[in-house]
Amino acid sequence: VSKVRGPEAALAMIEPLEDRLSGYFHFFGLKGGLLMQLDRGDEARVAFDRAIALANTAAEAAHIRMHIDRLMKEGAERAAQKAR
Repeated sequence: VSKVRGPEAALAMIEPLEDRLSGYFHFFGLKGGLLMQLDRGDEARVAFDRAIALANTAAEAAHIRMHIDRLMKEGAERAAQKAR
């Protein structure tokens, strides 16, 4: 959905599921990624932090952190391009 209709449409689709998926780290990882695409970095960080807290293993947490680092870098690059 995000690739066809955009991250805002995808976020709108998953938000009603948050209560049911509140213990599922993948939900918050996805939510964080969509929020980053929308340049909503503070909200994305909260979602990613929740994903890390819910991770079942250190490897899962490290994987999420890797994505956070990549997304934060991409977000900074987009912000720099917009500033030009």
